Amino acid sequence: MAVDLSSSMNDPDGLAGFLRSKLRAAGRQYAEAREAYGEGKAAAVTDLPTDEEGRAKLVCRRHAERRAVTLDGKCRPACYEAHPDCEGCVEDIRDGTVETWE
Repeated sequence: MAVDLSSSMNDPDGLAGFLRSKLRAAGRQYAEAREAYGEGKAAAVTDLPTDEEGRAKLVCRRHAERRAVTLDGKCRPACYEAHPDCEGCVEDIRDGTVETWE
């Protein structure tokens, strides 16, 4: 069975639109996989207690409160900001000395 692409080629959303949508979907899937890999890698590097959703249970050094947060590929919690306390927290996570809670 032969496929007639001539009608798709004349339609502005035909083959080009199809390919564009597939490439966008592949890009989104790649980004999601990359994020999941980074989170998994960070979790493997650290041996921290986690909640039911897999978030690390940390005590925030900056605000002195308990938080359940995801870690990125660089072991930074989702609440990370460019602040000396946050930078110290990341160092403690990497060293395995960060304060946690159960």
